[in-house]
Amino acid sequence: MQKLKNSQLNRIGTEVFKAADKLPVVIVLDNVRSALNVGSVFRTADAFLVKKIYLCGITAAPPHKDILKTALGATSTVAWEYAESTSGLLGELKKEGYRIFAVEQAVESISLVQFNPFNSGDSPVAIVFGHEIDGVSDKALDLCHGCIEVPQYGTKHSLNIAVCAGIVIWDIFMKYKSKSIASEPG
Repeated sequence: MQKLKNSQLNRIGTEVFKAADKLPVVIVLDNVRSALNVGSVFRTADAFLVKKIYLCGITAAPPHKDILKTALGATSTVAWEYAESTSGLLGELKKEGYRIFAVEQAVESISLVQFNPFNSGDSPVAIVFGHEIDGVSDKALDLCHGCIEVPQYGTKHSLNIAVCAGIVIWDIFMKYKSKSIASEPG
């Protein structure tokens, strides 16, 4: 077995990425305290063509050195915006027709296995990830249409936000791709 060289990976360039059709999903980071986690979310958002990232509250914004360290250039490809208030942003996204889901352990949360935001129309989707210890704020939860929970079977009760975001974004991307393939003619 031989590893592929970067030149063999057929990756698109920055301008092609910016012009490409994006996943109809935005990521909202609600007071995420680790800039390293923020950079990792940028990198995952780049990998799966996420439309935009919103950085809220205490969440660090580029060009923070720790974001740049883990993002590996994704801050120049993925659209992003800072919003001081997560709840204010979510209110605006609701007005724009977004269906909003927090990734949180909550009463009546939906297992990621059953969650498919593309089964009920073409509304864009916002996924909210919260603070590493406190989770998604209560004010933000009150504005969500529901909560998604990543099933876990070990002794720990949570995942690192960057790992969790990777799992959730990949799962949503795969469900979107399946929908797109299923809706193609012939």
